[in-house]
Amino acid sequence: RPGQLLAFPVLDLRRRRLPLRGYVAALESLVLRLCRRFGLAAARALPPPFTGVWMGDNKLCAIGVHCGNHITSHGLALNCCTDLSWFEHIVPCGLEGKGVTSLSQELGRQVTVDHVLQPFLDSFQEVFDCTLVFPEDPGD
Repeated sequence: RPGQLLAFPVLDLRRRRLPLRGYVAALESLVLRLCRRFGLAAARALPPPFTGVWMGDNKLCAIGVHCGNHITSHGLALNCCTDLSWFEHIVPCGLEGKGVTSLSQELGRQVTVDHVLQPFLDSFQEVFDCTLVFPEDPGD
């Protein structure tokens, strides 16, 4: 099972009247809201040029977006129960001297993507002031 929750929203920022930096800040805000739901009040976003959500000097959530003609792609990767040993072999996000963490590591218990998905979707709807609609499963 994967240990990261990946979210790649496709939004028209012009329709939302949201600048790109505001969009990145909104993604950070939704992850911070999610962290508070799990009791991680110490999670924080750093000022630009840094992006993402951090616990101290350890990155919990990476954010990398692309925007073309005001349409977003790419998004975020939130470490839920990620095997963090893989990060020992790279310089995550190109940031020397910074570490990586996960919800499981910070909370001292197993937190899977399945545990995080619904609170993440709730936080998304709150931050972006929208209602997510899911198509019916064609297999039903």
